[in-house]
Formats: sequence, structure tokens, C-alpha cells
Amino acid sequence: MASRSAESRTGNGSTPAVDAVSLAIIEQLQEDGRRPYAAIGKAVGLSEAAVRQRVQKLLDQGVMQIVAVTDPLTVGFRRQAMVGINVAGDVEPVAEALTAMDECEYVVMTAGSFDLMVEIVCEDDDHLLETIGTRIRTIPGVRSTESFVYLKLKKQTYMWGTR
Repeated sequence: MASRSAESRTGNGSTPAVDAVSLAIIEQLQEDGRRPYAAIGKAVGLSEAAVRQRVQKLLDQGVMQIVAVTDPLTVGFRRQAMVGINVAGDVEPVAEALTAMDECEYVVMTAGSFDLMVEIVCEDDDHLLETIGTRIRTIPGVRSTESFVYLKLKKQTYMWGTR
């Protein structure tokens, strides 16, 4: 999977310019993150070496990352939830504490009903309860949480990066 880094998504720091050829390379990798550079080169009109250099530059700039995406259910994680969090005071230290937790796969500062939205992945209901009840709610500044437990995943895609 290829995606932009958290820093470039949030607008913090400078956002590198990405030309049409780099977008085409990203699209190729989103379809298949293991696609050979030679095949990508053929599709976008570059040599294998030029693709390799561009991919490395995109990785170094934090424009994308290439990772293996798993289905949590197949690797022993039976419970996922989105947790809305309200914070008293500065949101940043709470966000940093959540970012450090292995269970937190996605941490985003928001405007609206919640200050933060956090996706957590747990082994089971007991793990979910412990994560929310004794770890998230005890972070200094956390005022309240609301949990949205996933019952069934209908769509998950990572193709948004080049639309």
C-alpha cells in the first residue's frame, strides 16, 4: 500500500510537489505494492533505475510508505473500535500519548464533537475494555470517551492518494 505520511496529511511541514509521473508510480504501487520497478517503468514510461530513484525520493520525503496491510481478524485481533475523545486543555500531549500506544492505529485531531478520533485494534473485548478503561481514560487531560465498536468492515481502501 502507498500512502502519504501523517505529516504531509496534516499540513505540518512543507508538502513536497508531486508531478504526474510520480502520481502514476504511486497508483501502480497502490494496485500492487510488490510490483517490480521494471513493470512500473513500462507503465509510466521510465527506466527501472528512474522508477527506483523516484520511489526512494517519495519514501524519503514522506509522500508515501509501502506497507503490508492485514485483516486484523486473520492475525488474532478480534475487536476494533473508533474512539472519540474529548480533552480538557491542550490536545497535543494526549495525542502524543495515544500515538505511543501499540493499540492505536490511527490518531487524528478533529473539529466537531470530539477533539481526537482514535482507531484501536485489540485482541478481544477484555483487551478493548482494558485499553479504553485503564489506559486511554487515565491519560492526563482526557475528559471523556465514546466508543464505536466495529461490527463488520464493509469497505477499506487506500486508493485516495492520487484521485
